[in-house]
Amino acid sequence: MKVSELGEFGLIEHLAKIAYQTQGKETTPGQQLIIGIGDDAAVWHGDARVELATADSFIQDVHFSLGTASWNELGWKALAASLSDIAAMGGVPKYALVSLSLPGDTEVEDVTDLYRGMIQVGQQFGVAIVGGDTSNAPLVIINTTVLGSTKGRDMHILTRSAAKPGDKVAVTGYLGAAAAGLEMLTKHLIFDPEDGASLERAFLHPEPRIAEGQLLLEQGVKTAIDISDGLVSDLSHILKASRVSAQIVIDRVPIHPAVKANFGDKAVELALSGGEDYELLFTASAEVTRQVITKASCPVTVIGNIIADKIGKITLIDREGKPFRPTKTGWEHFATS
Repeated sequence: MKVSELGEFGLIEHLAKIAYQTQGKETTPGQQLIIGIGDDAAVWHGDARVELATADSFIQDVHFSLGTASWNELGWKALAASLSDIAAMGGVPKYALVSLSLPGDTEVEDVTDLYRGMIQVGQQFGVAIVGGDTSNAPLVIINTTVLGSTKGRDMHILTRSAAKPGDKVAVTGYLGAAAAGLEMLTKHLIFDPEDGASLERAFLHPEPRIAEGQLLLEQGVKTAIDISDGLVSDLSHILKASRVSAQIVIDRVPIHPAVKANFGDKAVELALSGGEDYELLFTASAEVTRQVITKASCPVTVIGNIIADKIGKITLIDREGKPFRPTKTGWEHFATS
C-alpha cells in the first residue's frame, strides 16, 4: 500500500499503533507520559532536572541515499544522531518527536520499517517516541527532536566553551569507520567479510555514547562534543567557543582497524575529516582524563593538548613534530566547493 492510499491521518494512526504496541509502558520515560501520539501535543510529568533539547534533519540525497541504507537502518541512524547530541552534553534522553515528509507513492511498509528502526534505538536507550508530524514532499525528509534532562538535579552539563590551556584532548572509541563504510557502499568496494560488516555497521548503525557522556560529567569533564562533522571540524567548534587553540598528534588518533587495513594512506584523512562516527571528543586535565580512561567501558585515547594561541587554530603534527595538512577538514552544509 502507498502512503497516498492510506492518507496522512491513516499513516499517523498506523505509526501510533506501532509505537504503542512496541514501546508500551516499558520504556522508562513512558511511565511519566500522560498523552502521547494522537493529540495536538505530547504531555508528560516534568521533574526538577535541567531540561535538554536537540533537533536534526535527514534529507534524501543530501544526508542519505535509499540506495545505501535500508529503511530500518535509516530510522536507526536518524534518531541515533539526535541521541548523540544529548550524549555530548552528558544528558539523559527521554522523548523523541519525529516529523516525516514523504512522496505519496512511498510504501507504507517502508515507513513502518523506518519507524521500527527508530523505536529499536529508542528502546535501547530508554527513549519513547511521543509524537511528530507527517506531510507530502517530493523526497524523504526526516526531522527528529529529542528531549532529555541532566542525570542529577544540579545544573552541570558538558559544553563546548570550557576548554582551557593545559587540557588534554581525548576521544572515545575509534574514528574513520563511518566514512569508510560510506565509501565502501557507494563505490561497491569488496573487503574481508568481517571488515566489510564492521564498516557497514559503523555507517548505518551508529551507537550514541550516552553512558560515556554521563561518565565524563561524573568524572569532572566540562567540555565535549560529538563527532558528527569530522574530528578536525568538530574540534574547531570547541576551540572557537572556548577561545583557545589545540595541537593534535595525528599518529595518536585512534583509527578503526578495518579502516587501517583497507584504506592505506587515506585512513588518516577518513579519521580526521570523515565524520558521522558519533564518538565523543572532550578536553580535561591530565588527572581527570586518566580517571575517564580507567573507568570507561570503551577505549579512550589522548590525541593532543589545548594551548594558548590564535583562537580556533588547530596544529596537526606527526610523531616527529612535522606539520600535517589534511586535504579537507570535515562536513560543511553550505560549502561552495
